[in-house]
Amino acid sequence: MKKIFVTGAAGFLGFSTAKRLLESGHQVVAIDNLNPYYSVKLKEARLAILKQYSACQFERVDLMEKKKIEEIFGWFKPECVIHFAAQAGVRYSLRNPYSYVESNVSGMVPILESCRKYGVYHFLLASSSSVYGMNRQIPFKVSDPADHPVSIYAATKKAAELIAHAYSHLFSIPVSCMRFFTVYGPWGRPDMAYYKFAQSIFLNKSIDVYGEGKLKRDYTYVDDVVEAIIRLMDRAPQRQREFQIDGMDPSVSTAPFRIHNIGNRHPAEVIDLVKLIEKYMGKKATIHYLPIPPGDVELTYADTSTLEKEIGYAPTTSLEEGICRFVEWFLKEGYLF
Repeated sequence: MKKIFVTGAAGFLGFSTAKRLLESGHQVVAIDNLNPYYSVKLKEARLAILKQYSACQFERVDLMEKKKIEEIFGWFKPECVIHFAAQAGVRYSLRNPYSYVESNVSGMVPILESCRKYGVYHFLLASSSSVYGMNRQIPFKVSDPADHPVSIYAATKKAAELIAHAYSHLFSIPVSCMRFFTVYGPWGRPDMAYYKFAQSIFLNKSIDVYGEGKLKRDYTYVDDVVEAIIRLMDRAPQRQREFQIDGMDPSVSTAPFRIHNIGNRHPAEVIDLVKLIEKYMGKKATIHYLPIPPGDVELTYADTSTLEKEIGYAPTTSLEEGICRFVEWFLKEGYLF
């Protein structure tokens, strides 16, 4: 049994990971500020499930409440921290940049400061495939540069990775940055396309599809992502003494720091996603096609070779199987949120 500190535990991935940890017998302190970016009712429903476990303690706290966070670290003394808490959403970041800088950049520092003070064994950071921005190398490799973000959200995620590296270098905190590729599944986020499509089809409303449905995403099922996180948790990076600055790979370092892609490795067009939702809901969608909005990219595609080498695992759930499971959950209770 380990003592795990999970931030953003009322969010999609935070909840899914915390639940798996609790099922495996670990002790979890879960924090979240329950911000209203999307349905608080959904977040509370997730937390209600976590609170059924005696080994879970939930604290409602904002990342910027530095004193409260340090107090929690002081009495809990976590061995591992999995940091999901962040302001999500690419398009929303164009309208509300301040909330992204505060949550995704400034808000990470109190967590890292507490990790430094209390000697945490491993800090795992939830990052995003969005950091690849204008990268044209296909598939996206962790060795590719990620210096040209095309959204405020992506820029803050890249900034978070850089700050985490600095802490890793200065204070020998083992850090794993996990770049997630379009995670979906039961208990997901209502602001994401697949969930919005399901809601609109269910309510007989039209759906907005960008770029004629030709945009491709590396849709990755939530259970596969959680499995990768759990395996990485016990694989704290070590310093790489022979690291060379010339021609360096940005995913490794002399610091105990590594970057991993967590994706399905099988990009699919958005229109194919729509067709699968139609199939399992038994209803046709009314589609309203729109131009590609600012901040969006045409394709995401994960190379997971370093992840496979590190943990002997890569996501395996097909998009059809994953959407089938999501729609089953949605028709049972997801439509309520």
